[in-house]
Amino acid sequence: MTEPSQTVRDTADTAPPAGGTRHDWTLDEILGLFGLPFNDLLFRAQTEHRRAFDPNRIQASTLLSIKTGGCSEDCGYCAQSAHNETELERERLLSLKEVLTAARRAKDEGASRFCMGAAWRSLGKAQTHDIVEFVKGVKNLGLETCMTLGMLSPEQARALKAAGLDYYNHNVDTSEGFYPNIVTTHGYRDRLETIRHVQDAGIKVCSGGIIGMGEERADRAGMLLTLANLPRHPESVPINLLIPIPGTPLADTEALDPLELVRTIAVARILMPGSYIRLSAGREAASDELQALCFLAGANSVFLGDRLLTAGNADPGADERLFARLGLDLMPAEPAEAEAAHHAAE
Repeated sequence: MTEPSQTVRDTADTAPPAGGTRHDWTLDEILGLFGLPFNDLLFRAQTEHRRAFDPNRIQASTLLSIKTGGCSEDCGYCAQSAHNETELERERLLSLKEVLTAARRAKDEGASRFCMGAAWRSLGKAQTHDIVEFVKGVKNLGLETCMTLGMLSPEQARALKAAGLDYYNHNVDTSEGFYPNIVTTHGYRDRLETIRHVQDAGIKVCSGGIIGMGEERADRAGMLLTLANLPRHPESVPINLLIPIPGTPLADTEALDPLELVRTIAVARILMPGSYIRLSAGREAASDELQALCFLAGANSVFLGDRLLTAGNADPGADERLFARLGLDLMPAEPAEAEAAHHAAE
């Protein structure tokens, strides 16, 4: 079992006094939530969910890879790492026209947020102009914007904010203790530093993790502990289920009990009641029944479209049928004043 890390303790020390929303959780408390009887856990999560959100509305994003493959990082789950022997071909940065064409299609399909991801260690000066133009162009279509570009400096975060970026995705992936088993080319503190730069610049944060990478439950609890004890909770928390990709070190990882996905979402909802909890990678192979349990546990965000960067996603037609069966409606792009209300208790 992984012990609470110094990084987590340092982060908790800077949190504001506990109020309606807590930032001072302990690992034992979170493990206690994971260990609740399943019905009790879901009841508590659904209760928290209904306090902050309409339980029958979900936020939908679309994710586009704007620069694919050839990444210098050695993330063990990723097809885009140059360290992994996958069949993925390296591709150039897309043009503005290509990005806007994809964004228009995403909006037509019901997405309210358009997320763009580039496979590199960090945003370079040469790419900054193009990235800024992507943000401005997508914003002009009436979509919320999200970027995942690796590590950022404070100056880069401020430039993205000035361009109108709404969200920046930078997952912590897992607990600090388990992190070196997954990535060695950068450290956990590097992840938290970029999150701090993004928050300081006034950009909303999208940060979650991946479960089913061979970690223990204590590591899933440790990941959520890191996020829940940030001075400001991430506005969006994606929970990904590992998609084993041939040629990556995690290709033969034993499948996780699907109910552990539901438990992780439920605990995330309790810890971060005002955040969007996104049911992310892994939906392609998930049954309608499993997804329904995830929504009951407090998930209220998904990715639409048939691709998640380079991996498959749920079929759009299947999503439409599932949402109709469950009585779920898609949210429009959220006004800034409504989003701010989610954090009024912080």
